[in-house]
Amino acid sequence: MASEGNGRLIRSGTPVFRRTALALAAAGFSTFAVLYAVQPLLPIFSDEFGVSPAESSLALSLPCGLLAVALLVVSPLSEIWGRKPVMLASLFASALLTIVAALMPSWHGFLVLRALSGLTASGLPAVAMAYLAEEMDGQAIGLSMGLLVGGNALGGMSGRLISGVMADHVNWRFGLATIGALALVAALAFWRGLPPARNFVPRRMAWRDVPGSFGHHFHDPGLPWLFAEAFLLMGGFVCIYNYIGFRLLDPPFSLSQTVIGLIFSVYIAGMVSSPLAGELASRFGRRRMLWLATGLGLAGILMTAADNILLIVGGVVVVTIGFFGAHSVASSWVGPRAVRDRAQASSIYLCLYYLGSSVLGTAGGWFFAHSGWTGVVLFVGALYGLALAIAIRLSRLAPLTT
Repeated sequence: MASEGNGRLIRSGTPVFRRTALALAAAGFSTFAVLYAVQPLLPIFSDEFGVSPAESSLALSLPCGLLAVALLVVSPLSEIWGRKPVMLASLFASALLTIVAALMPSWHGFLVLRALSGLTASGLPAVAMAYLAEEMDGQAIGLSMGLLVGGNALGGMSGRLISGVMADHVNWRFGLATIGALALVAALAFWRGLPPARNFVPRRMAWRDVPGSFGHHFHDPGLPWLFAEAFLLMGGFVCIYNYIGFRLLDPPFSLSQTVIGLIFSVYIAGMVSSPLAGELASRFGRRRMLWLATGLGLAGILMTAADNILLIVGGVVVVTIGFFGAHSVASSWVGPRAVRDRAQASSIYLCLYYLGSSVLGTAGGWFFAHSGWTGVVLFVGALYGLALAIAIRLSRLAPLTT
């Protein structure tokens, strides 16, 4: 068995690596289950509350948008208060707000609670990335980031699957409350499982210094392009999942809510592709893996344009593999590239990631309303085409010399 390595960094294959990876996977599960449990319910919200498809997508876009903005505040706080306390408060608060939201009778009240859950969820994503960048050995960070993203995939799949199936057989409110309860269990597992940070040093940061701690990252020749990748990849991916349910509920497919919920089980592919892409990136380089995974996602998007249900589902699988692979590689590249103020670099990446989910996810509703699924495919295909061009540019990026 591998030793824990030189100094205080965690190496893969050790007991502390497994504890850390499992705890952060549980945290990723909780955050993504809470955020994305509403996605298969968007057609139900449209019918029950009498709103348009684009307006129903606010149940997802609002929390993602607020989460994105809040990341820019939370990451400096984690430099002062510590990584684990901020993440722990985030997990418990977002789980409890999800349970309360399931009981809210009005659409606008429901949206307010969803927005607040996005605000509280902001304490996990960027801080977890910074924690891994500080605590993991260089050879372990790709796999550990992949496992974190895999936990995200499991949470996203479970949240969508449970809420979709329960909406058909019980009701959507019970399903959403169940997701909140599972998120609480995951928060407890995180609390008990995550080891204390060994390399974190608290900082006294004056708020006037905060803009500078973010701004210097935009002078790096690679980080701004990685930030752009986050926006494009996530925005296009969420568009596919936001509106595929509307397409499959309508003729000629006329699938039930349960079957559509089961389609979200293709997130299993993301659970596999995330750590695999991280491991392959460690072996063969991030430069090569990023454009390969992005190109795979683009191919899957084009597959969904078919009228054959098998090709559509296959396309969703391929999109999912490509997205989670690309995100795993890009996110694991940010910390090593940042060198300093890593929580801020991670928060910028994830701010653009969730802004993509919010802004582009809702924009996709306009294309769906005016041009149907063909409009969505053209819109998302253009996003992924641009992301592929950026990935190719990043493959030629000069390595850091410090």
